[in-house]
Amino acid sequence: MSDQASADAVQVGLGAEHAAVWTYGLVSAFLPKAQEAVVAEGANAHRARRDTTERWLRDAGQQPKPAAAAYLPPEGVQDAASSIAALVAVEADCCAAWRGVLERTDDNALRTTALTALTESAVRGTRWRRAAGLTPVSIALPGVPE
Repeated sequence: MSDQASADAVQVGLGAEHAAVWTYGLVSAFLPKAQEAVVAEGANAHRARRDTTERWLRDAGQQPKPAAAAYLPPEGVQDAASSIAALVAVEADCCAAWRGVLERTDDNALRTTALTALTESAVRGTRWRRAAGLTPVSIALPGVPE
């Protein structure tokens, strides 16, 4: 990271990853066993992205912001449908956060990482949108407000 704008954007990305890890943990109690592996895969991917992001920040001389004690999903989570809606939302939030990094840095390595994070969240978001029966299933420009 070369400047404070990049660091601030990466902190937002870190916050989105913290929220994603928390949300995947929350919804695991409400989704059927058949989706257990997909939920674990998403949680592990966000956990790895979170840990890597914290390392980038430290390497750049920044103090990574800690996770909140809890996060508020857009709607209450009480069943499988509301769990999937929460996952759709958290993946969209990650897309927006990593798109923000792309918009605020010229560092090629950081841009590559942010694009990978955005793409991976967009793919997971598409899977959850399909599971929810939402249309369109995929978003043309992930991370851009609808």
